[in-house]
Amino acid sequence: MTQRDLVTEYFAGFRVSDHPRILATLTDDVEWVIHGHRTTRGKDEFDGEIENPAFTGSPELDVQRVFEDGPVVVTTGEGRGESVAHGPFRFAFNDLFTFRDGLIARVDSYVVPLP
Repeated sequence: MTQRDLVTEYFAGFRVSDHPRILATLTDDVEWVIHGHRTTRGKDEFDGEIENPAFTGSPELDVQRVFEDGPVVVTTGEGRGESVAHGPFRFAFNDLFTFRDGLIARVDSYVVPLP
């Protein structure tokens, strides 16, 4: 499976909140940095963020662009989610996936609210 294929699998898993599917794309020591919000380290912490209790349901994710350079795959897109406290919301995202030994070792996420 190519790096792009693994990123496609990662997003497919998030669209249906499929924990095993997402976790299978990650290294055991994965880091997820959601810039301006929080950082998770390791699969256990990452697993807890797949269905964060502050949100309901699975997100809609529309990946619009994918770029690859060496061990890094960059994606941009838009999504929709639902916050427990504030209801439905839209956002733009940019995720940088850094690979090691054929798996995602780090995810840098940049999320911007949309009107």
